[in-house]
Amino acid sequence: MPAVSVVNGFGKSVGLVQVEELGTLETPIALTNTFGVAALAQAQIRAAIRADSRIGRAWPTVNPLVFECNDGYLNDIQALAIGEQHFNDAYAAASTIVASGSVGAGRGMSSCFDLKGGVGNASRVVQVAGRDYTVGALVLANFGRLPMLVVDGHAVGRMLAERAVNANDAAAANSHSAAQTARPEQGSIIMIVATDAPLDARQLKRLSLRAAAGLARTGSVYGHGSGDIALAFSTAYTVPHLAEYIELPPLLADQHMDPLFRACADSVEQAILDALWSAQSVTGRDGHRRLSLRESVPDLAQLLQHTS
Repeated sequence: MPAVSVVNGFGKSVGLVQVEELGTLETPIALTNTFGVAALAQAQIRAAIRADSRIGRAWPTVNPLVFECNDGYLNDIQALAIGEQHFNDAYAAASTIVASGSVGAGRGMSSCFDLKGGVGNASRVVQVAGRDYTVGALVLANFGRLPMLVVDGHAVGRMLAERAVNANDAAAANSHSAAQTARPEQGSIIMIVATDAPLDARQLKRLSLRAAAGLARTGSVYGHGSGDIALAFSTAYTVPHLAEYIELPPLLADQHMDPLFRACADSVEQAILDALWSAQSVTGRDGHRRLSLRESVPDLAQLLQHTS
């Protein structure tokens, strides 16, 4: 059972309207680039039909669910290279081991605070009403300008931008010129939040909103051109597609949700930092290159220690 919060709606995702209306997931959640949305939606539909040929005939149609960010700086997005087989391969390779950094949909994500973006994940375990529950977040991070970056409450991005402008660090200056950092925010982030806490769609909507708190902690102001979308879902139960009545487990009372809210914000913040820390530098279309955080700022640990 999922719910969606659109923090800033500059995006081209598919399937959000039905998720918002019915609060159900009918396909896997797919992440891709902006021009790959249609191909992956069709791949999801074909996969569902293969699983049950009654879909779209004796049964209702299926709701594909695809999220996107624009990777056009590094990727030749006009080539429309993403196809059905990419979805099938990813689905076949799915496991509980989640890669981070410049992988999958994150390979071409080129501007997380003017550093190489990508996929990141993190989770927290919290005790609620005498039981332990997990809240996990996976992000596709492709947003922000360097001076905005905040790490653990420290204005690291502003210091790095000043360092680049002053030409004290040649690598940083090459990757993050003053012209780059002055541009408006035009990237996006997709935040997927999962929990095993028994919540209904209304409560999951409340949980998904807290993803924005974690995003804000890293310095984002949800710029005009940034598509910032959060989806939260619970694994505590499933909903039959065709049923007269639906039995739900005992749901967590709203007054006990604060630990889950904190865990959501913490996980999203940490997942964004995981994407930055795990990413590798990538050279892409027309020689465009985006340096990773670790290559661009090799003394990050010392910098953080200095600001503490």
